[in-house]
Amino acid sequence: MNRRQFLDKSARVTAGLGITAALGIPGQSFAKDGEGMKFGLVTYLWGKDMNLATVIAACEKSGLTGVELRTQHAHGVEPSLSPRERSEVRKRFADSPVHLVGYGSNAQFHEPNPAKVKQNIELTKDFIRLMHDCGGTGVKVKPNSLPKDSPRKRTIERIGKALNEVAAYGDDMGQQIRVEVHGRDTSELPVIKQIFEVADHPNATVCWNSNDVDLKGEGLEHNFNLVKDRFGATVHIRELNIGDYPYQKLMSLFVKMNYKGWILLEARTNPADKVKALIEQRKIFEDMVGNA
Repeated sequence: MNRRQFLDKSARVTAGLGITAALGIPGQSFAKDGEGMKFGLVTYLWGKDMNLATVIAACEKSGLTGVELRTQHAHGVEPSLSPRERSEVRKRFADSPVHLVGYGSNAQFHEPNPAKVKQNIELTKDFIRLMHDCGGTGVKVKPNSLPKDSPRKRTIERIGKALNEVAAYGDDMGQQIRVEVHGRDTSELPVIKQIFEVADHPNATVCWNSNDVDLKGEGLEHNFNLVKDRFGATVHIRELNIGDYPYQKLMSLFVKMNYKGWILLEARTNPADKVKALIEQRKIFEDMVGNA
C-alpha cells in the first residue's frame, strides 16, 4: 500500500468510526454476537383466539417485534381475503412496530398420492401470494411423515422436489419457504438433511422446531450442525422455562454461528394473562442470549 492509498483508507475508516460513534455504537465492532436474533410469537397457541388487532397489541405491550400468523386462527388472515382486505392487513403492520414475519401453513408434501401433493403445492402458492400481498416474508410448510406404504427414498425425493417447486415460486415473489422440522420420522434431523440434499433450491430453508428428538443419536450440537447451513429466517421454540429441553445450549449454538433471524415462541400452555407470560418469555430469552 502506497502513501496515498493508506491516507485514503484511513480517512474512510475514520469516517466510519465517526458515524458509529454518533449512533452510540462502539467503533471497534459493528455488532455483537446474538444481536441479530429477534424474539417473536407464533400464534399457536397463545394467539389462536385473538383477532389481528389483539395479536398486534399483545406483541406491542410485551415488547415482541414479530409474529408468524397461523392458518385457521381467529385473526382470519387466509387466502380468501380480498385485495382490499390484504391491503388492510399490510397497513395494520406498517402502522405498528410489529413485523409480519410470515405465515404458518399446514401444507405438507409427503403423501404418496400425486394429486394430494399437487394440491398442497397449489395451497402453498396461495399462501405465498397472501404473504406477498400482506407484507410478510415467508411461508412455513411441513414434510410431516414417512408413510409406511411408500419407500423411504421415494418419499424423501417427493418432498424435496415439491419444496424446490414452491421455493422457486416463492423466490419470484420475495417469500422464503421455511420447512418446519415436524412429523413422525421427518422430525429427525438426519432425515431433514436427506430431504434438503434433494431440496437444493436456496430459497428452501430449515425452520428448527425444538423437538425432543433433536437430542437423539449424537446429540443436540451434532444434529444442529447437520442442517445449520440451510437455516431460514425463523426458529420455533416452546416455553423456555418449562421442561428439560436444553434451550441455553441451543441459544449458545445460534449465537456462536451469529444467527440473524427470528426466535419464535410456539407455546404449549394456556396462561390467563398472555401479555404477562410473553414478557416473562422475552426476558428469559434475552438473558439466555446474554449468557451465551
